[in-house]
Amino acid sequence: MGLRLREAFGRYPTGVAVICAAGPQGPVGLTASSVASVSLTVPALSFSVMDTRSARHLLQAESLVVHLLGPAHVGVARDFSRSGGPRFTPDQGWRTLPTGEPFLPGALAALRVRPLRQVPVGDATLVVARVLDVHHGPEGGQLIYHARRFHTSPLPTEATSCDCHA
Repeated sequence: MGLRLREAFGRYPTGVAVICAAGPQGPVGLTASSVASVSLTVPALSFSVMDTRSARHLLQAESLVVHLLGPAHVGVARDFSRSGGPRFTPDQGWRTLPTGEPFLPGALAALRVRPLRQVPVGDATLVVARVLDVHHGPEGGQLIYHARRFHTSPLPTEATSCDCHA
């Protein structure tokens, strides 16, 4: 069942985020494609992480920054998606927020959050977090994860919109 589920979600395109925190031995972070808006009246989002060393550090943090990435950061997404990839290097453009968390100013948006709930589910943990701050970066197209690869594209010139819950 697990393989068939992976194949099913491999057919479903998602946005790409890098989730970071200030860890005990320095900044930690990982790439996630599971970020979703949960509520606007109580500003909240959710994401899930697999059981990795980086995820364990993130799950212990009092606050995190969820960076919603655009096409300019496909390299950062790749680096943070694999163990041992370069992280928080000067050429990636990282800074530090006054509150201590790593911050990538060029991201489409950076959402500083405080975890509210953590729900263990199999080999993953679902996190629901309250949004504390929102930092908007430059608009600049799309970074999508689909079929186990990163894909980039500019924003279409004629975009349609909806009033759906995002």
